[in-house]
Amino acid sequence: MSHKRILKRKAAIAVGGVVALGAAAILLPSANASQDGAPDDAAAAPRTLKAGDASDLATRLAGTLGDAYAGAWYDGEDKRLVVNVVRGEGDMALKVRSAGAEVREVDNSMAELQAGAGTLKSEATIPGTSWAVDPRTNKILVTADSTVTGDKWDRLESTVESLGSGMATLKKSEGTFRTFVSGGDAIFAGGARCSLGFNVTAGDGSPAFLTAGHCAAAGDAWSDQQGGEPIATVDQALFPGDGDFALVRYDDPATEAPSEVNVGGQTVPIVQAAEATVGQQVFRMGSTTGLADGQVLGLDATVNYPEGTVTGLIQTDVCAEPGDSGGSLFTQDGLAVGLTSGGSGDCTVGGETFFQPVTTALEAVGATLGDGGGAGAGDQADGQDAGAEQDGAGGDQGVQEQSDMGSDRHSGLTRTH
Repeated sequence: MSHKRILKRKAAIAVGGVVALGAAAILLPSANASQDGAPDDAAAAPRTLKAGDASDLATRLAGTLGDAYAGAWYDGEDKRLVVNVVRGEGDMALKVRSAGAEVREVDNSMAELQAGAGTLKSEATIPGTSWAVDPRTNKILVTADSTVTGDKWDRLESTVESLGSGMATLKKSEGTFRTFVSGGDAIFAGGARCSLGFNVTAGDGSPAFLTAGHCAAAGDAWSDQQGGEPIATVDQALFPGDGDFALVRYDDPATEAPSEVNVGGQTVPIVQAAEATVGQQVFRMGSTTGLADGQVLGLDATVNYPEGTVTGLIQTDVCAEPGDSGGSLFTQDGLAVGLTSGGSGDCTVGGETFFQPVTTALEAVGATLGDGGGAGAGDQADGQDAGAEQDGAGGDQGVQEQSDMGSDRHSGLTRTH
């Protein structure tokens, strides 16, 4: 017999328009716009791409360009993929243009940037710091929270300076880096509250879900009601180290675990996992703050939490608060991108946030999501069939802006298990 539970939150349904929840406007997935009739030489010009297709194209070009590749980012305003090519690699620049991306020549190679990140790891692994490669500046973005002062700050600053001019940017955050676990509602264990990320299928075909690995420290048995009977058990978890993720299996093998995210009265179908792209617009759903949106700022981020160092994360400017840990990071096209790990600040003042990539979590635990696909939403060999982004052409459904967001922040995430 199937097991269903619904954690309710207030929402208003809007029929016939694009709608918003809090500050975030979300569109239901829609068909790609046709580019039939484009001129024959269109392949030489930057193409209009959906963010998921841009991510796929960036991955393919990274393999094609080799040492000449220096990162890529998505220009959300013009809907174009911008690819950094090391200066002087003219032949490689032609390959980028022919694939439909825009070329930008830069001075720092990816190998040099990664070497700089390695120096930071060996010389400045200080709790309250983070770093990630920012392809838009072709530098390493180094961030220190409010706890990094005195000798710690001097050590970090001198390490950044040792990398050389034009290699890194150092900034100060007003908040404190922490994982976002809290007591309250959503999914519970040992008095802690986290958020369910994405329902998945475990390697043996049983229903399960992904959440943050640091949430597993609260206990193995998880409930969907505070003080309620356990409905799921931690199977695998990693934190700290090379990630922050956990696979939690539903105790009832007949549990219905749809591949979707409920954003408050409306569900967004999740079709598959995808790699994040810098500049990409993303949405985060969490049990404390509901829906929020922002942009991807960096990839392969290293964060030095008080509990230890975590590598391989996605850095964003999407806000989050305690209790949002493990929550889903996704795109308007239904691509699962990340699981909320931690960061600084809150949804009043903002701050930096970090997410575990879903693709690496799935690979590590041997699970599948949606249609079983891995990273990316498209399968075009050279990006020529990628569709145009349709910002103003959502479906006829949506979630109207919640004027009572503040009073409803602790009412939980609607989900059917």
